[in-house]
Amino acid sequence: MKRIYLIFILSYIVIYPIYSQSPIRRQVATPKAPHQVDIDYYSKKNWLMAGSQVFGLNMGIWAFDRYIQKGDFAYISMNSVKDNFKHGFIWDNDKMGTNMFLHPYHGSLYYNAARSNGFNYWESGGFALAGSAMWELFMECEFPSTNDIIATPIGGMALGEVFYRTSDLILDDRRTGSSRFGLEAAAFLVSPTRGLTRIINGDAWRKRSTSGKQFGVPDVKVDVSFGIRALELKDEVFDQGLGFASEVNVEYGDRFAGDNAKPYDFFAFRANLNGQGSQPLLGQLNIMGRLYLAELMETEKDFLSIGVYQHFDYYDSDTISDVSAKIPYKLCTPASFGVGLIYLYNIIEK
Repeated sequence: MKRIYLIFILSYIVIYPIYSQSPIRRQVATPKAPHQVDIDYYSKKNWLMAGSQVFGLNMGIWAFDRYIQKGDFAYISMNSVKDNFKHGFIWDNDKMGTNMFLHPYHGSLYYNAARSNGFNYWESGGFALAGSAMWELFMECEFPSTNDIIATPIGGMALGEVFYRTSDLILDDRRTGSSRFGLEAAAFLVSPTRGLTRIINGDAWRKRSTSGKQFGVPDVKVDVSFGIRALELKDEVFDQGLGFASEVNVEYGDRFAGDNAKPYDFFAFRANLNGQGSQPLLGQLNIMGRLYLAELMETEKDFLSIGVYQHFDYYDSDTISDVSAKIPYKLCTPASFGVGLIYLYNIIEK
C-alpha cells in the first residue's frame, strides 16, 4: 500500500532556503507504548518543588546579572517595583536574539520546572507565565515588557515541550553505572530544570524495573544534513561567505494517528546551525506542534483530520561582508497558532 498525503497548515506559508546537502536518515527506535507504572510515577504533582524552582531560577539569574555582570537593569529596589506597577507594560526594542530566542528559552526552563514535577502542558504554561510576570515586574528596574511576557511563556511552552519529550527519549531508569550517568548528563543538557528535579528528588540515580519513559517510544524520524555552504564568493575562494552548515529535521509521533489527543503527541522540529564566522550559530529554528486533533473522515482509502497547531519560527542572518553590507533577513514568531488539515490517500495495490 502506498501512502500519498497532503498537508495544509492554514496559518501561514513559509518558503525555506534550500542548498545541496547529503542527509543521514534514521528512525530512532521501534515504537512502543508507555508503561502505566511510569505514567503514574511521574504524574504526581509537586507544587512546592515546581514553584521553588521557578522562584530560585529568577533569583539566581538576577544575582548573576546584579553581582557578576553588574547590569544596570538589575539594581532593583522597592521603588523600582512600585514604578513598574505604576507605569505598566511597554513594548521594548531589544535585539531579536534576546527577545525572540533567549527569552523563550528562559520560559522553557520555567515550563520544565513544572513539567518535571507532574504538571501537564497547559498547567506548566501557567508556571511559565507566572515566572515571566515575576521577572518583568520585580526583577528589573526597567518597565515590564509586553512582548517579553508574551514570547517568554508561549515560546517557552513550545521549546519546553520539545526539550522535555526529547529528554524523555534519552532517560532510562533501568540503567546503572557509567551508562546511567551518561544518559542523565545528556538529558540534563537538553532539559536543565528536569535534570535538576531528578537530582533533587533522587530519580537521577534511583533504579527502577521500568524505563521511566512517560511517552514510551513514539514513532520518531530524524534527518541530519551537513556540508559546505557558499553564501558569497569574493576574490579568494575562502571568503567569509563560505563555511560549514548543518540541519536537523525531526518528526515526532504519527501525524496520521487519530488517537493522539495530548498536546505535542505529534510535532515537527527543524534547526539550522552555522559554522560561518559571518553568520549567527543558530540560523533557523522551526517548531510545529499539534495541540488538538479531530478526525473528519477515516476510510480504507482516505483519512482527513483537522488540528490546532502551535508554531515557533526563528530566522536569523547577518551581514556577510562589505559587498553585501545589508542584513539579509531577521524574522521570528515565537507565539503563533493556526488551524491545519491533514489528508492521507492510500493507493491500494491489487
